Amino acid sequence: MSGLLIAVVGVCASGKTTLADALRARGYNARQVGQEHSYVPDMWRRITRPDLLIYLDAGLETIRRRRQDPEWPASLLAVQRARLRHARHHCDLYVKTDDLTPEEVLAQSLTWLREHS
Repeated sequence: MSGLLIAVVGVCASGKTTLADALRARGYNARQVGQEHSYVPDMWRRITRPDLLIYLDAGLETIRRRRQDPEWPASLLAVQRARLRHARHHCDLYVKTDDLTPEEVLAQSLTWLREHS
């Protein structure tokens, strides 16, 4: 499984970098993709050409707390979700991270990867 390329996408502060780093530390070929910043709907696919796509999501209050920015705009979250629509539709694993620790997100991802290898 570690030879497969895993792309991780999601809204800001959903845990993309943390998850990709943790997967790489365990021997997986994982890459965080900044799809939420691109107007190209399938940039995640064009740049990485992944074998598997993990989508991380988080709600507005979670993002504000994680970014330590109580004014982080809801409109930006709406824009990011629109930019991520294609990735969300094509993801292999969707994880809502609001109530999960980074370790729990990793555990859920690893379980899914083991079950689908």
